[in-house]
Amino acid sequence: MPSPALEVLDLVKSYSTRRVVDEVSFTAEGGEITAVLGPNGAGKTTTIECCAGLRSPDSGAIRVLGKDRLDPASAPELRRRVGVMVQGGGLPQAPSAGAVLAHVAKLHRRAGAERALAASLGLTDRLSTAVRRLSGGERQRVAIGCAMIGEPDLLFLDEPSAGVDPHSRRELWQLLQRVRERGASIVLTTHLMDEAEQLADRIVVINRGTVVANGTVADLTGGTLITLGGQVADADSLARAVDGQLIDGADTTIEVPRSSAEVMHRLTSELLARGLSDLEVNVRPRSLENVFLALTREDEK
Repeated sequence: MPSPALEVLDLVKSYSTRRVVDEVSFTAEGGEITAVLGPNGAGKTTTIECCAGLRSPDSGAIRVLGKDRLDPASAPELRRRVGVMVQGGGLPQAPSAGAVLAHVAKLHRRAGAERALAASLGLTDRLSTAVRRLSGGERQRVAIGCAMIGEPDLLFLDEPSAGVDPHSRRELWQLLQRVRERGASIVLTTHLMDEAEQLADRIVVINRGTVVANGTVADLTGGTLITLGGQVADADSLARAVDGQLIDGADTTIEVPRSSAEVMHRLTSELLARGLSDLEVNVRPRSLENVFLALTREDEK
């Protein structure tokens, strides 16, 4: 099994008196895509910036590709082996897209590699256009290209699909999957649940500066959503009877962390006892979005 690409232990980062990253710990395995999810302000971008060497944490440990990220002696090797795309891209605005990509390619001793990469990113026709004249989605793709052009062993991408149209987003997903297939590791942040479900081998959810969930999509989405047509009197006790949690909504929806015949037996027994045998019952698996909203619900209210 490959060594971990990233190991984060008890990471802490504060701004003024506010602790935005509060003892965050997780591991991103080698050769996998790890998606870091969280509401705005949850601390996920600050966490990634610390891991990428763009910010210094207050305390904690970070190992990147087996190297101590906080040790200055690690910096030269990690600059060569790690690619980073931050929010906003950080691109110069005056040069053309092609000139920016060509410059970064030369820095990585891969002169000429920009044309093949531009084709894979759908930028061939935009290489002569100044960065400032590109659309937001096109600038995003140039920034991703700059992070990828050195064929890094680990790639940090902060909201890579922001501003990218749906067709280009699918092409980007295919490109990231090919990066993983060659053995590289990717750690990305995203607000798109379908992106995380499509790409990620492992999900890390950060809320209020701490990790509140960590596992595969299957790990996190195990269980059931039960929706009953219309409102049900004393729905809280019904949810407790099946070891579930009531979710706010027009209908009565109960989130159950596991799926089994026993759960359904207890539910139908309760409904029959309440004289609700004709009530419509809809049962479906939990989605990653269901789980994410449940984990961060306190911030959503």
